[in-house]
Amino acid sequence: MSGIKVLVAGASIAGPALAHWLRRRGAEVTVVERAPELRPGGQAVDARGVAKDVIARMGLDAAVRAACTDTAGAYTVDANGQVLETFRADDDGGDGFIADIEILRGDLSRVLYDDTREGVEYLFGDRIAELAQDADGVDVVFAGGDRRRFDLVVGADGLHSSLRSMVFGPHERYLHHLGHVLAFYSVPNEFGLDRWLFEYQDQESGRTALLRPIQDATRAMAMFYFAAADFDVDYRDIAAQKVLLRERMSGFGWRAPDILAHLDDTPDFYLDQVAQVVMDRWSNGRVGLLGDAAFSSSPMSGQGTGLALVGAYLLAGELAAAGWDADAGFARYEARMRSFVEANQEIGRLNARSREVPGPDAEPSPDFASEWFMELVGRAINGVELPDYAGVPDSGPSIASSAKP
Repeated sequence: MSGIKVLVAGASIAGPALAHWLRRRGAEVTVVERAPELRPGGQAVDARGVAKDVIARMGLDAAVRAACTDTAGAYTVDANGQVLETFRADDDGGDGFIADIEILRGDLSRVLYDDTREGVEYLFGDRIAELAQDADGVDVVFAGGDRRRFDLVVGADGLHSSLRSMVFGPHERYLHHLGHVLAFYSVPNEFGLDRWLFEYQDQESGRTALLRPIQDATRAMAMFYFAAADFDVDYRDIAAQKVLLRERMSGFGWRAPDILAHLDDTPDFYLDQVAQVVMDRWSNGRVGLLGDAAFSSSPMSGQGTGLALVGAYLLAGELAAAGWDADAGFARYEARMRSFVEANQEIGRLNARSREVPGPDAEPSPDFASEWFMELVGRAINGVELPDYAGVPDSGPSIASSAKP
């Protein structure tokens, strides 16, 4: 062991992925998570291109694929359910509209947690209340009362990162609303879904409803998009969010009334603005950021999970390669990731623009069939190098991951 102690805030995807690589590089890792336990369900997330390589290097390819949604493809439909377009999971080598690695956020979080829990300390139901850094380390006070010292602290605590606001300044400085709101929650599969996703978009209002299959065939995941020029609902106020969703989806056709009928009995409701995090730098001294906390590309990019997984690999690798020198390690991580992040954020902005309601002042919808867009997609999926980090300590995949089917 290097003796380096690293605290990671957040136990969704970016945090446990970073914990995996930090542990392999020889660090002692603690992950603190505000929630009392892992959160189940959530949006389906994808791994494409270079992110699939990271999963393979983690030794988790079999475990991740075993937990996938097994979605065969997607249909876009009209208000009467008639199919307009068909997309298959094996399109574009599995890196298309429906990725061949597609998994619920909660299921991927569980795979990563199971892989790391034996060699990583997890503190659930707690959070960082205060921190103070000096030239040699970071003193942390936890909300539960513990006081501890770490060499490095990394915030992987999502779009509304508490650590980011504590160290880098208020959310408003970095959060960029893209003019849309996203909601999703699970419902009984009374729609006859069988490995195929259905999406309906009302061209006049820009509102969208989607139903997708999940591993539990008795349930389905529902999703709504709607335009909102501003967003002032507290992201923790579930009751107010449900009121907003009912108001904005009122009169929407297709299967929306059936989906909304389950709004009050769903166990995993989520609603938030579609937003990106844009920062000039992702570190301040011995404190760094990863995933949505640093560079959310928004669900409109389809690449948030890929950015988290790739970022975790590079951050741990660059810190170890720099001899755990915070300034050098964070700087090299950012240099490798920045253009990859920017390509994905551009795709997120373009997809958000394509959903805007047509009007006299609206920008023209992007040409997604153009050569320049195809080049952008290539950079967003594979436009980052994964060094082998030869000479850097690597204890290899955990016994738990290598033993999985």
